Amino acid sequence: MACLEPSDILYEGITNILMRGGHHYFFSRVTDLGELGELLSSEEFQVAVVNPASLQNLMHEFSRIRKQHTSVSWLAVSYTFTDPAVLSLFSGVISLNDSRSEVLSKIEVLAKRCNCSDSLRKELSEREKDVLKLLVGGRSNKEISDKLNISIHTVVSHRKNIVRKTGIKSLSGLAIYAITSKIVPLDASLG
Repeated sequence: MACLEPSDILYEGITNILMRGGHHYFFSRVTDLGELGELLSSEEFQVAVVNPASLQNLMHEFSRIRKQHTSVSWLAVSYTFTDPAVLSLFSGVISLNDSRSEVLSKIEVLAKRCNCSDSLRKELSEREKDVLKLLVGGRSNKEISDKLNISIHTVVSHRKNIVRKTGIKSLSGLAIYAITSKIVPLDASLG
């Protein structure tokens, strides 16, 4: 699932709802429409979640990207008034007033879930899981390096692999992923 949403709170909220709902989707977040076009050209996505406010003065570019990627379902995340003509370009709309179950239902209609509930977790190597546990515990790259007896460069490489495999870039998102994937117990992340 590609996501063009500038708000960290909304992005984390959507990923949190999906992960807590037992859904395992690959997420990749971008910051602008050009980046979204490049991402969709380089990888295969079923759904693109887009904040329509990000399209202001870029409707021609958005139309071009939509025409290039006809297999992608487009889902708007709307929290301000949006012109109905703009919303009509999307396959579905998530509103701030939608309940957790409504958000899940709207996304499920557009995307196929992984066949196996822990398929993403299996992709992480044991060492990547070790690094993730320490990251969630609040450790710095240097502390992780010392604890695991590996170089800082190796820690950074593991972190990049974790982000690439999960599609989650923020530490709070990784913490939610680690907890919902049972890599880290809930109480361990609170310490």
